[in-house]
Amino acid sequence: MVLHRFTPQTYHNVLGTLPPALRIASGDTVLTETIDAIGNDKDGVRRASGPNPMNGPIFIEGAEPGDALRVEIVRMTPISSTGWTRSVAAANVVDPETVRTLPPRENVTWRIDRQALTTQLQNPPAGLEYLVLPLAPMIGCFGVAPSLGQAISTATSGEHGGNMDYRLFGPGTTVWFPVSAEGARFFLGDCHAVQGDGEIVGTGIETSFEVEVTLTVEKDRKLTWPRGETAEDIFAVGNARPLDQALQHATTEMLGWLREDYGLDATAASHLLGQVVRYDVGNVFDPAYTMACRVAKKWLPAKRQASF
Repeated sequence: MVLHRFTPQTYHNVLGTLPPALRIASGDTVLTETIDAIGNDKDGVRRASGPNPMNGPIFIEGAEPGDALRVEIVRMTPISSTGWTRSVAAANVVDPETVRTLPPRENVTWRIDRQALTTQLQNPPAGLEYLVLPLAPMIGCFGVAPSLGQAISTATSGEHGGNMDYRLFGPGTTVWFPVSAEGARFFLGDCHAVQGDGEIVGTGIETSFEVEVTLTVEKDRKLTWPRGETAEDIFAVGNARPLDQALQHATTEMLGWLREDYGLDATAASHLLGQVVRYDVGNVFDPAYTMACRVAKKWLPAKRQASF
């Protein structure tokens, strides 16, 4: 395994089959610093424009369409003393008649204590003076080049990943993406210090991180949608609008996973999911919504020996 320190010279607002910024071998680790969702670096200097400027693409040798790219999120270290969010719930997450009663939306600052690993509003509104949150780092937008030579905006998401804003995409999680282009071409950015389910104000606490990921090609592992694993759970992710279609994609991917790796037929998998599944909302703000179909490992049968 080789550790690559990657300092981007340019940033991208699409995920696509772009010229590689870095080439690595399968199994190598990359250490890089991200900028925030509007392009500010750790010192508040504007380095790029939004939405969600990405580091990359990183070309992984040997990755071909039909493979999977395994992304192990090893570490996320905050490197800025501030972050920001929008101040008011988005119009599409409240009843239509409530929209006109909402105050104007603005960006507000959160102070980040990098020693205590906490954050709080710089100027809290009345009633929130007590609120100090532990950091829960997560990657808001990451993935691989889409199929058919597409270049898809970092404002949205699809089978390739993208702007999913799912809070379990943090340190200790392993994520798999379906490879659709030579080298996979991995992109990474839009990191959050904290975010609730749904990203309902249109942001997490947007800030800069030093991120360490290990990227490994798994040959002939055909996925349709991203998959993930934590110490406690496995989950499959669907991205679409309306929300029920995202749920359908995630459930279909999980049924396939339970068949391939755990030997459950459709009936057995349905019995299992019917009683133990948990659905998490990733993003309900951007053009495509995100749903995760999650199962606790304690309910799974023994895993089959991997064939890839």
